[in-house]
Amino acid sequence: MWESETESVRGREFGNGFFSSTKHGFNTDGFQFKGQSWYVATDIPSDLLIQVGDINFHLHKYPLLSRSGKMNRLIYDSKDPDLKRIVFEDLPGGSEAFELAAKFCYGLAVDLTAGNISGLRCAAEYLEMTEDLEEGNLVFKTEAFLSYVVLSSWRDSIVVLKSCEKLSPWAENLQIARRCSESIAWKACANPKGIKWAYTGKPSNVPSPKWNDLKDSSPSRNQHVPPDWWFEDVSILRIDHFVRVITAIKVKGMRFELIGAAIMHYAAKWLPCLIQDGELQADDMSISSHSNSWKGGFHMIIPGTKDDNPSIQTKDQRTIVESLISIVPPQKDSVSCGFLLRLLRAANMLKVAPALVTELEKRVGMQLEQATLADLLIPNYNRSETSYDVDLVQRLLEHFLVQEQTDSLSPSPSRRSFSDKQMYEGTQRGNNPNPKSRVARLVDSYLTEVSRDRNLLMTKFQVLAEALPESARTCDDGLYRAIDSYLKAHPTLSEHERKRLCRVMDCQKLSVDACMHAAQNERLPLRVVVQVLFSEQVKISNTLANAITLKDPAETRYQPLITNRKTLLEGTPQSFQEGWVTAKKDINTLKFELDGVKSKHVQLQKEMENLQRQFEKMSKPKPISAWSSGWKKLGKLTKMTTVENHDIGPQISTTVEHVRKPPRRWRNSIS
Repeated sequence: MWESETESVRGREFGNGFFSSTKHGFNTDGFQFKGQSWYVATDIPSDLLIQVGDINFHLHKYPLLSRSGKMNRLIYDSKDPDLKRIVFEDLPGGSEAFELAAKFCYGLAVDLTAGNISGLRCAAEYLEMTEDLEEGNLVFKTEAFLSYVVLSSWRDSIVVLKSCEKLSPWAENLQIARRCSESIAWKACANPKGIKWAYTGKPSNVPSPKWNDLKDSSPSRNQHVPPDWWFEDVSILRIDHFVRVITAIKVKGMRFELIGAAIMHYAAKWLPCLIQDGELQADDMSISSHSNSWKGGFHMIIPGTKDDNPSIQTKDQRTIVESLISIVPPQKDSVSCGFLLRLLRAANMLKVAPALVTELEKRVGMQLEQATLADLLIPNYNRSETSYDVDLVQRLLEHFLVQEQTDSLSPSPSRRSFSDKQMYEGTQRGNNPNPKSRVARLVDSYLTEVSRDRNLLMTKFQVLAEALPESARTCDDGLYRAIDSYLKAHPTLSEHERKRLCRVMDCQKLSVDACMHAAQNERLPLRVVVQVLFSEQVKISNTLANAITLKDPAETRYQPLITNRKTLLEGTPQSFQEGWVTAKKDINTLKFELDGVKSKHVQLQKEMENLQRQFEKMSKPKPISAWSSGWKKLGKLTKMTTVENHDIGPQISTTVEHVRKPPRRWRNSIS
């Protein structure tokens, strides 16, 4: 525990923090500790045994009765006149606080510090050591020390508020925690140029830094104090006290960016998984929420892995996450989108209240364009079939679209909350400043990653791909990669299902490389391949048509203005001139390619005409005269007769002889 800064006590009515009661003093040389008991160094034997926890105090009744109202009631109201033993089981501050109170009753000097003042103040209230019994009693002195010494010091206020963790509800009822929180908030909102007190600043290697080790950290006149100087000191507080301090700081009007940064710093310290992308390290595994020495943070426990009943550490972590969600400033960009997504992952893991999860999802939707793929890949902790929570991303998209629609109807400065530096860096990287385009690229990358899950239903894939309007995507290459990855991981899809899946993609928005890949992709339906080829042909035709319009007429039209254009280029930046030269080279290249295509076209036309003439010559019959046809017929007949004579010559001769008739004789006619 941090020690009190002794320099804050000097010059005050308490000297160096020591005070004593001189009235009704009891002659003693002090207290002696033997075994588990305290004894008063005096010759008078003790007549009262008081037990506080495991420690016994052998004291005398008279000094206690003169200053404690509770002791008076316990002794005088008791039916046993010889009461010699009293047990205090619920005394705030424990045996340490009662030891100081007993020394005060005996008139011994008591050293008040920031480490023991809260416990002693609560113990004085418990023992009823008020002004009614004696002027300047312990309640008055401890209250004065709190008001005039502790609350005026930054470090003492932190130490006292930290010590109040074990004093509930006494510290709350006595307004100690509230007053310390207000003091811390006022000093945190002070102008850094006017800060003269010491602070921790950068995280130290030791788990619990002491104020004596930080004497050199006091800012000098020439030393620059950063705006986040108070982050490390406030981050050691318990979550309920941290929430109280942040709430007080909000009321005093601190910038929401600083408040968000303080919340992120606190989460990184107590929930280290939020800055390690869900991976845990063994060095930060042991801490108890009730321990005095902080070891670096809680370790995340996934519910349901070992025990169904959540452990104490899991409940503490859930309390931290719920509290951080409730105090995040409502303004956009108060915290990064990556932090909100990691907080959402922890909320789903720890089963945080649904209302807080819904509110956190809306916050993520407000600035979803700033998210990265690694932060968006949130595992599914609901024991579902899919590895990643696709339904969660669907809800984030819905919140984003609702926010975009609201901003388009009533534009507000919150949508223009990107700083000039962020816009410049985005332009340098070539990112589209349109939030919908950035979200579309993010969704395409997310679909490509989750499409490898064989348990992902095609309907969920389609709904997530079609969630954004068509105008959000100027190029569908990312969507094509996601579809191809899904088809590769789900080879059993039917032809109808593959066609339905490819409908979410616009073939006209594919680049040349994507079209070449799609034309050779056997996983795509044939109809989609035909559409890709047709769209690519249309693009080439449009490119050639645009190149024709940029040819000679444009040059002749602007020829008289060459001198004016040269003078204009001299006054333009060098980047514009280089861009014009590049564009002109592209135009000349297109012209050259167009001339080559035209010459090839003319050559192909000539070859086509030659082939057509040859075909006509071959297919057209030649003209034949009557004489030639007659001679051909006679030749054929002659050939036929010679063949017949050669084959059946002897038969013909015998037949002719039999058939041959005798010569005709002429009758004599009567006439």
